[in-house]
Amino acid sequence: MQPSQLINSDEVIVVVDDSQDIFILFQDFLSREGYTVLHAATAAEFLQLLHSRKVALALLDIELPDRKGTELLADLARHYPDTSIIMITGTEDLQTALFCLRLGADDYLTKPMHLADFNHAVNTTLEKRRLVIDNRLYQKKLEATNFRTQFLHQLNLKMNTAYLSSVELDDVLQAILVGITASEGLQFNRAFLALFDLEHQVLQGRLAIGPSSREEAGRVWEDLKIKNMNLNDIILNFKLSLSDSNQEVNRIIKKFSIPVTDQDHTLIRACAERKSILVQNGMAQDVPVSTQLFELLQNDTFIIVPLFSPSQSLGVLIADNFITLRPICDDDIADLEIFASQASLAIEHSYLYTKMLFKMHELEAVTQELEKNKDLLVDAERYTALGHMSAQLVHAIRNPITSIGGTARLLTRKVTDPDILKFLGIMAQDATKIESTLEDLFNFVTENKAQKNNQPLYPLIRKSVMLLYGAMKKQGISYQLNLHEPGPSLYLDAQMIRQMLLHLIRNGIEAMPNGGLLNVSVKQDPTSVSILITDSGAGIINGNMAKVADPFFTTKIYGTGMGLTLVKKIVVEHQGTFSLQAGASCGTVATVTLPINNEMHPSE
Repeated sequence: MQPSQLINSDEVIVVVDDSQDIFILFQDFLSREGYTVLHAATAAEFLQLLHSRKVALALLDIELPDRKGTELLADLARHYPDTSIIMITGTEDLQTALFCLRLGADDYLTKPMHLADFNHAVNTTLEKRRLVIDNRLYQKKLEATNFRTQFLHQLNLKMNTAYLSSVELDDVLQAILVGITASEGLQFNRAFLALFDLEHQVLQGRLAIGPSSREEAGRVWEDLKIKNMNLNDIILNFKLSLSDSNQEVNRIIKKFSIPVTDQDHTLIRACAERKSILVQNGMAQDVPVSTQLFELLQNDTFIIVPLFSPSQSLGVLIADNFITLRPICDDDIADLEIFASQASLAIEHSYLYTKMLFKMHELEAVTQELEKNKDLLVDAERYTALGHMSAQLVHAIRNPITSIGGTARLLTRKVTDPDILKFLGIMAQDATKIESTLEDLFNFVTENKAQKNNQPLYPLIRKSVMLLYGAMKKQGISYQLNLHEPGPSLYLDAQMIRQMLLHLIRNGIEAMPNGGLLNVSVKQDPTSVSILITDSGAGIINGNMAKVADPFFTTKIYGTGMGLTLVKKIVVEHQGTFSLQAGASCGTVATVTLPINNEMHPSE
């Protein structure tokens, strides 16, 4: 028999018997076992002890001076079910024993008794009591857990309906906050939501819900009760029903702006560790709490729960009971974590939907540009094909023709025979004609005069990139446009500039057969605008850098020089400059600089 049979350490055993000798005997034995034993000589004294102490077991004599033990037994069984009772009597009567057991006694002992029998009876009775109480507690916990599970299931169904009814991020965030604070939801008083920006550099406060005072809370809750608004009604009418009462909390959340580099900040740590943080009375276990949170929330007890998907951290939820001051228990935290998991999926779904819309608009823009600029692409392909053909012709024809012409001219100075001189002259003349024809072939850019007018530069750059979007996606190339607004307007020939940009972008794409990054940026100063097209390819060997604009030069990395010759002619036509440099770490940077005051005329 061990005191561990007791539920609580402050529980006692009471000997209810008018015999002091019996009490001393029982006390001596039970005290050695570690129990606290008290004495009540009458029923009245025992009832007083029941009100003042936690009585685990009563050793109740069947005959008391002021009341029969059987009468007291019936009251005890009805009003004190957690107190076990062993009836003690001096007469052995089976009918009395059965009667006591039917009234609620746990056992029945006859005086005098052996200590072994007494020991067994006390031990068995206390163990039975502990099992009954534990079973009742477990039953209550099971019922509470079942209720909580049903509640969360119903809440998840309602929230899922709300999330699926809209993919707009603001609508999703509003639904999340309503679910946390509504009476049909998790019943927190206030909820705050912060998300990382698109670059994932700053945790920025986005939205909040909750009253700013007890008076406002009472007014809002009473208003919702009068209107009989359920969870779905509140979500659908969020802006109308709650917007006025959320001004203060939204003023608070808008002040949240925490850089991800602040790794010691409580919110950033919760996101990084993907772990909830409970702050109670200004303290959190093993985590320092940022004083900024106390100042902004004006509360020292709240729960922080991270929002995340498998691929990235999304932000945090902060919830508290600012009005009711109800403690935040473990079940509240578990419920909010389950809720946050579903909310994270809804936010991720909204992000993916937004990205999909962007891609669709991007593809539509590409299709429209391709349709409007089919001829421009055909011209670009023609120039590329002509460049490759010309490069082959120069190797196949130019050197032999030069040798033939040079030899013929040399022989005319050494031969005196008129007939031979006649034939040598014909050879030299025809060789000169062929060389001239080759030069005309290489001069493949038409000499049409540029048709210039005032044009915004950025749309030309964007359209040129979009025209080659398909080629970039096919090779696994991503692109970046660093175009700082407002964009400049230049006096130029839009057709020529687009042709120039297409050649430079195409060269960058060809330099990255295994994928990479194409960056197009614009730098501007008071007198000029520079367009920089940077690829992440293998780059050009330094010894070849000066040769790439030669129409007859070719490499596997940066194509033939024919397209670059065209680029150079267009740039010169616009009084600009063109250069190629090796990238800082890899690849090549093509720079086109155009003057701002290039015969600038007002638009007609």
